[in-house]
Amino acid sequence: MITAQSVKELRERTGAGMMDCKKALTECNGDMDKAVEILREKGLAAAAKKAGRVAAEGIVKTYISADKKKGAIVELNCETDFVAANDEFIAFADRLAEMASTTTAADVEAFVNEKFNDEQTIQEALTALIAKLGENMTVRRFKNLSVENGVVASYIHGGGRIGVLVEVGSEVQGNVVEEVAKDICMQVAAANPAFLNKDQVDNESLEKEKEIYRVQALNEGKPENIVEKMVMGRIQKYYKEVCLLDQAWVKDGDKTITKYLQEKSKEVGSQITVNSFVRFERGEGIEKKEENFAEEVARQIGAK
Repeated sequence: MITAQSVKELRERTGAGMMDCKKALTECNGDMDKAVEILREKGLAAAAKKAGRVAAEGIVKTYISADKKKGAIVELNCETDFVAANDEFIAFADRLAEMASTTTAADVEAFVNEKFNDEQTIQEALTALIAKLGENMTVRRFKNLSVENGVVASYIHGGGRIGVLVEVGSEVQGNVVEEVAKDICMQVAAANPAFLNKDQVDNESLEKEKEIYRVQALNEGKPENIVEKMVMGRIQKYYKEVCLLDQAWVKDGDKTITKYLQEKSKEVGSQITVNSFVRFERGEGIEKKEENFAEEVARQIGAK
């Protein structure tokens, strides 16, 4: 009899998927060592050995439902741009984005334990893909947005290097609202705002900026009595850099995004708002290991 404990033990030893472990144990009547051999022969155990390697390449993918009321964005990482361009890798990322649009999972750990198909979880399907393509891969992050009145839109830049998801609210529907959503996606991709508006700027970030500006002003030799005025003036400039609604519109630098939304709202006779946005840039924050390609090849072929 194959027990849950034996499946768990085999999975921990090999890193293979749960269903693959169960099948291997069944095939050899529960012989643990033989099951390890079976998984190694199939290449499924190899995935565990790759888990520690840096996966900073990959792709960002988005999905928008047919009614434009739901959308999702995911980042799927791998080790090289070669695998990132693989059709199976891309198809897997597309499927993840679609699944993420309806998931209620609060984090990646819960998400990857959801069913990918009748036999596998997302993690098990990913493990099988790792074994097949020979690189470490990770589902790094995901986010979904939905709206009742308005649209969700997305934009992918650079073949998956940057992905944007935007939720636009509006009581009216139509081409103008969809055009606004598309323009906001482009703005977020190009200008990389950190916040939607001033109210979202956390106190820690604000105080850090104020201190930097305060020290700069003092270093410039400005008297104490005007330093605070200078700091507040520079904070207003900071808002224009990091807050989407205060940014200059990339298509017309004479307008802020707020002004652009006001004009489009007047055009359709109803207020158009940006409720939220998400921007993922592939590999941001992941420390990449610098490799000398010639040396890497030499090591692999045993050259001196």
